[in-house]
Amino acid sequence: MSLKNIPTNWCVSTIGDVNNYNSLTFNPKSFQEDTFELYSVPSFASGSPEVLLGKDIASNKQYIKFKDILLCKINPRINRVWCVKENTEFPQIGSSEWIVIRQPLIHEGFLTYFLQTQSFRDLLCSDVSGVGGSLTRAQPKRVATYHVPIAPFQEQKIIAEKLDTLLAQVDSTKARLEQIPQILKRFRQAVLTTAVYGSLTKEWRENKKIHAPTPTTLEALINSIDQGWSPKCENYPADKHEWGVIKTTAVQPGYFISDGNKKLPSSLAPKFNLSLKKDDILITRAGPRSRCGITCIVNQDYPYLMICDKVYRVRVNHQKILSGFLNWCLNSPKYLEIIERIKTGSSDSGMNLTQKKFLSFTINVPDILEQQEIVRRVEQLFAYADTIEKQVNSALTRVNNLTQSILAKAFRGELTAQWRADNPDLISGENSAAALLEKIKAERAASGGKKTSRKKA
Repeated sequence: MSLKNIPTNWCVSTIGDVNNYNSLTFNPKSFQEDTFELYSVPSFASGSPEVLLGKDIASNKQYIKFKDILLCKINPRINRVWCVKENTEFPQIGSSEWIVIRQPLIHEGFLTYFLQTQSFRDLLCSDVSGVGGSLTRAQPKRVATYHVPIAPFQEQKIIAEKLDTLLAQVDSTKARLEQIPQILKRFRQAVLTTAVYGSLTKEWRENKKIHAPTPTTLEALINSIDQGWSPKCENYPADKHEWGVIKTTAVQPGYFISDGNKKLPSSLAPKFNLSLKKDDILITRAGPRSRCGITCIVNQDYPYLMICDKVYRVRVNHQKILSGFLNWCLNSPKYLEIIERIKTGSSDSGMNLTQKKFLSFTINVPDILEQQEIVRRVEQLFAYADTIEKQVNSALTRVNNLTQSILAKAFRGELTAQWRADNPDLISGENSAAALLEKIKAERAASGGKKTSRKKA
């Protein structure tokens, strides 16, 4: 890893040359009733160590202490770097899957942030052992040879403080952006609720002097309902002019995914009567609770795609109800609740929606002209929401890249360029990075360098 872009007053060392940690491992089960503060890899995501009795800790651990830096060996593609928090009343211990780095003369925040930079992560991931995924591990002996920048201590402190502030702002912005999709989801549900209850077009209806919606069973509104076919197919989608059978996952709430299909083997004859046409309504009739009763509308003709066995295809009587209106009805909170009540099954993993129950429930059907107006307004409002969602996703992408951009600037010295100009006395002489590195070397030499790992019973 190149550190050529660091400021000229900084130095470069290696992790091994600055690390004072001498591993002392032990078996917590030897201290059955003692309480420990355990920095485990699984607890990293929560940001807090586990508090456990020795008898509840499964394997050997290593002693750690306040300001130690923990670099995870397992699957280093996941950016796990943890700085040990202030000491509590319990002994602090860590999983053996952490590489522990201890150097009190280097600011813990400075080093922690450096280990999170993309350039360091790329190096770590390029030099692992194991077959792949969660089985890959960084090699401590190799990690010890990796370069780290050494800035003057006061500059390290300023960099860590600036990064604390800037990255907290990034996290806050990201958290707010991540809330917006849920807000938009509630907005869409509210739009559909007002649509099916008639309030979305109430004023329009009254001005046009059109009659109020009429309760009608679904059976009276359709021309046909068909169940599909599920032969053994190829494990890849059909090309445009090849026959395919849709998967249930092609049916998503409100919209159809045409790529969600499997190619029909050439040895089987297609069933033309099961193909899809524009304005067909598709409903999943069987599957896990969360996937049973999902409704979408087909947006164009798909003459070579057939419905599968677990999907109903409904073709409506267009003189009574518009496919677009029925699609929005069956995706509204009101009718989703009805569908949920009429599902049958002994467990959430296997639910069914029978034709008899599905066709028997009642829908409030407005005049065709009002249905057209409802569909127009819903689609317009959903288009607004879709535009906002795209903008939010784009902003999230930029924010996700911002963290690494800020870290890169920090370790090129750009965040502290003015500070260095204003504080020459804090980066020169005995306060220089070179003097700091010499002090680290001298202290390590005086203590005999890094000792080998020890094991305590």
